[in-house]
Amino acid sequence: MTTYLITGATGQIGTPTTAALRADGHDVRALSRRRGPGLVTGDLMSGTGIDAAMADVDTVIHLATTNGAKDIQVAKNLFAAAASAHVRHVVLLSIVGIDKIPMGFYKQRLAIESLATASGVPLTVQRSTQFHPFVDTLFSAQRFLPVVIAPSIRFQPIATQEVAARLVTLAAGEPSGRVDDIGGPEQRTTADLLSAWKKAKGSRRPALPLRLPGKLFKAFAAGNNLVPGTPFGHATFDQYLAQKYHSGR
Repeated sequence: MTTYLITGATGQIGTPTTAALRADGHDVRALSRRRGPGLVTGDLMSGTGIDAAMADVDTVIHLATTNGAKDIQVAKNLFAAAASAHVRHVVLLSIVGIDKIPMGFYKQRLAIESLATASGVPLTVQRSTQFHPFVDTLFSAQRFLPVVIAPSIRFQPIATQEVAARLVTLAAGEPSGRVDDIGGPEQRTTADLLSAWKKAKGSRRPALPLRLPGKLFKAFAAGNNLVPGTPFGHATFDQYLAQKYHSGR
């Protein structure tokens, strides 16, 4: 039986990943700063409790994210602990396009990939497109505005459960470096995704298309956040919306 340590285990992608591994009968340590059933307490920022949590662990799946420079320090502490514990395999989830899209958060994720590689731990890096809930939040976060702003770019959202299944498969295998990027089954404009979202929510607020000059929009216009070729995911954004907003009706 493999022993796994999952950072960000109670988060959006960590929850289904943890559940899938436990369903397969593995020993899973769900790392959290909180205490509770099924959790292993540790603070990646300060390093408190991390060495104990890492003891006798075979594989780490790093899914924790935070803000700003803290993300970098968290990664440094994690990879240092993994190297000291002689962990057999670290699986790192990252984001498609972070080397081509000039966003601060993306630069941090790229730096974390570099830290992971430099740490010398046996590594697999999986970049994914944005999750379905990200697109949902992009619109729902504007609930106090009279309009819904729709940036003139495309997304290729993917189901969290499908990303979790991919991570479980990778974690069971050998360290493979950076593997092929994965994305959802559809590449759709933000306006099209917003139309589906409004229909699911019953919203009548008008959309406000937004296109701005600059390197950021140019990078998105070039499709650097998308994965060409055969998509990995199968579940669509419409299916996500139906399950979330209509399953109880």
